[in-house]
Amino acid sequence: MSRRDNVARRCAGCHLLDDGCVCALIPSPPLAISTRVVLVIHREEDRKPTNTGRLATRCLAGSEVIVRGHAGAPTPPIAIAPGTRPLLLFPHPDATPLAAPRPGEPPVTLIVPDGTWRQAGKVRRRVPGLDAVPCVTLPPGPPTRYRLRHEPVAGGLATLEAIARALDVLDGPHVRAALERVFDAMVAATLRARGQP
Repeated sequence: MSRRDNVARRCAGCHLLDDGCVCALIPSPPLAISTRVVLVIHREEDRKPTNTGRLATRCLAGSEVIVRGHAGAPTPPIAIAPGTRPLLLFPHPDATPLAAPRPGEPPVTLIVPDGTWRQAGKVRRRVPGLDAVPCVTLPPGPPTRYRLRHEPVAGGLATLEAIARALDVLDGPHVRAALERVFDAMVAATLRARGQP
């Protein structure tokens, strides 16, 4: 069966083949957290059924998805919610480790690039205003459980995994656990559809 034939069999929500749909695992209502997640996804990544970033945003109340990379259509500046502090989750050379909010500190607008490493690395330069946003990195953790694509960077994670680990720091381990349940089911369903264990 061709990839085009598969499109008709894919769930409109999670983009997995109907018999592997994980929508029932997505929290309803979405998880109410103090952090606002803004996913900045490259247009080529947005079409892939193996994308995990959009799946993460479906689980989180108040999240937003911005698609970038359209020819002739520059990405508009990201609207930072009043009373929040913006942080860009990406390991730029000037990044600092992500830390739990201190008492009285405003909540975070966490901006997360989604795409290949090359695409994600351009977000800070291509999206107006992001060059001034501080970058943060995740604390050390176990290797990725994402077995659907080759990871070109040592220690790299799928976007949903990265968001889950960041929210573990910012909002607590229950958020990470809920996201990782959906992630693990999505990976398992995709591997089954490929005939892999």
